[in-house]
Formats: sequence, C-alpha cells, structure tokens
Amino acid sequence: MKVKIKRFDKTIPLPEYKTKGATCVDLYSRLDTKIAAGEVGYIPLNVAMEIPSGYFALLASRSSTQKLGLTPANGIGIIDSDYCGDNDELKFTVLNRTKNEIIVEKGTRIAQLIILPVERMTLTEVDYLGNDSRGGFGTTGLK
Repeated sequence: MKVKIKRFDKTIPLPEYKTKGATCVDLYSRLDTKIAAGEVGYIPLNVAMEIPSGYFALLASRSSTQKLGLTPANGIGIIDSDYCGDNDELKFTVLNRTKNEIIVEKGTRIAQLIILPVERMTLTEVDYLGNDSRGGFGTTGLK
C-alpha cells in the first residue's frame, strides 16, 4: 500500500518500521512538549497523511511510552481517511499520570501507527435480538 505523507520538520526521520517483523511504524515528537502533572497534553507527530479510501489509521502508544509516565488519554486514536489536509498534523493525546511535569523531547519516538481496512456497517434496528443474555462485565470469571 502506498500512502502519501507530509513532514512538517524534515530534520526528523520519516515514520518507519524499526524491525523486520514490526506491525506499526513509529512516529516522532516534532517539538519539545511539556505536559503538566496530572494534565492532558498534545504531542505533534510531524506528519499529515493521505490515508487511502476504505482504510483508517490506528494510533497507539509504543510499549516504552509508559516508562515516561504517559498514557494515551483516550486509549487509542482513530484517524479517518478524510483527515488529510496539508495542515492536518497527527497529534498524540497523552495523560501525564505523574506528579511532575514531563518534557517529551523533539525526535522522541512516542507513538505507533497502523493502517487497517474499514468495513462499513448497515444497522438494522430490532426490538429483540433472539440471543441469551450473558450478564455483565466479567461474567466468565478471572481464571
């Protein structure tokens, strides 16, 4: 799959697969970004992309990002194919879960991205699904 990508700062590398078996490309922080203790911050990721029609991009934390004291504020990010303008820079929304200010330095690999196919749903409203109810969260137990 070929994807058009625009870098805002050409001194920062293009996103890339870091190993032969990597599923996602790593994305870099474009700026030194300060995130206050207990606050949400937005880390610019230096790229705008043209995601092919029929696909979306999934933005997730790198496994090492938690070592910085940061957690994705909304779990994952979904980037729609129509978020593709020249100034539509991807940003990583993070929560600083520490009691100290965190500075993410320019050039830090902070997030990862994969492009996946979309299958559109057709919803049909019904009054009864015809299936047995299982209960609530965790009804199958822990072990």
